[in-house]
Amino acid sequence: MKNRISGVILAGGSARRMRGASKTNIIIGGRPVLERITDVIVDIFDELFIVANNAGEFADYPQYRITKDIFPGLGPIAGLHSGLFSCSGDAVFVFAGDMPFLDKKLIIDMISYFETVNGDILVPQIGTDIEPLHAIYRKSALKELEEFIVSGKSRAIRDFIFAQNYSTFSVEDTPGNRKAFTNINSPKDLESLNTKS
Repeated sequence: MKNRISGVILAGGSARRMRGASKTNIIIGGRPVLERITDVIVDIFDELFIVANNAGEFADYPQYRITKDIFPGLGPIAGLHSGLFSCSGDAVFVFAGDMPFLDKKLIIDMISYFETVNGDILVPQIGTDIEPLHAIYRKSALKELEEFIVSGKSRAIRDFIFAQNYSTFSVEDTPGNRKAFTNINSPKDLESLNTKS
């Protein structure tokens, strides 16, 4: 497997703020967000998962493995867990399913840097912000992640990261790099993105 890292797209959210529409199927610039994501990452990873609790929504993508949450109803942290549990590689590169403007060079640069760090997690940092849903997690973190979830202390991936041995990947704070981390949180965001794409 290339880099022994599996790609994982989190597509399991109910998207209540998007009136129930799966964010990965939203059209940006004439194409579904999921298609925009896979176009960027498909040749980086030999193994690519979509974590989705409604597999039927992704019948048009039979080339990718579909897995669902083992801990349903907990949001992205459950998707991260499912990806780590299901992957055959040494790590997963997790992507939010609502990021339509991924940057291939940034992803490849993160993978190269990940090979040099000792921690279980590599998370990009731009300015004072980290991006937990554009990050790499070693499979060796799975046990700690399960314990964190079962403890019920928090559902926030950030809280899990801060409790682990993690490294940051510094990303220059430019409009282009900010765009790579753009996600869709509301119909207003969607309207804005469609005017820019």
